[in-house]
Amino acid sequence: MESKEHSDERIFLEGPKTRRKEGLFMLKIVVDFIRGFRKFHFLGPCVTVFGSARFGAEHTYYKMAEEVGRGLARLGFTVMTGGGPGIMEAANRGAKEAGGISAGCNIQLPKEQAPNSYLDYWVSIKYFFVRKILLTKYSFAFVVMPGGYGTLDEFFESITLMQTGKMGRFPVVMVGTEFHKNLYAHLQSLIKQGTIGEKDIELFLFTDSVEDAIKHISDNTLERFNLHPRVKAKWWLGERKLNSK
Repeated sequence: MESKEHSDERIFLEGPKTRRKEGLFMLKIVVDFIRGFRKFHFLGPCVTVFGSARFGAEHTYYKMAEEVGRGLARLGFTVMTGGGPGIMEAANRGAKEAGGISAGCNIQLPKEQAPNSYLDYWVSIKYFFVRKILLTKYSFAFVVMPGGYGTLDEFFESITLMQTGKMGRFPVVMVGTEFHKNLYAHLQSLIKQGTIGEKDIELFLFTDSVEDAIKHISDNTLERFNLHPRVKAKWWLGERKLNSK
């Protein structure tokens, strides 16, 4: 049976409704944003790792994502994911086991996606577009591991925001040359057709090397963006520091 939240979202996307219904829906969106802002405000600079929920712990890509999480944690980044299983779990696991901070922005689905067990901080979001903004807002780099529709959606949204100047040109790494080879070939064809420019393909690094991925992120973030320290918590807003219990 479909949940009320998902029914509301589908109805909203079916065209104009009454002002009352659309106003109430907007309030629900604002609540989702506020919950995300309050949870992630003190994480410090993050790197978001995108990838499939369907790869198990024995899969090569799961193990690569663990390495990515460890490498990012050692650079001092908070590792953020969509909070679920598979690649997301692997990146969070690697970060946590390396002594770093692990965060997740989970999505509420009809078939519930439970937050993975390697998260230090997480929030469950009702609406996909709110979740995508939160996964982007706090990050200074993005790692795209093998995945499906959702991963590709997140990848293309990130590079579209950069291409159009709506977001800074943060480093993006696409990992998995064999998995993504047809996609990469298609992007090359877009250059030939003139729908993207030659420099647009330079918006991301395409590699199988976790070491190269981590180096690319390190070289293009720490000094370039002069990463700021974590924001201080305000007790009078009911906020607590990351190390508070």
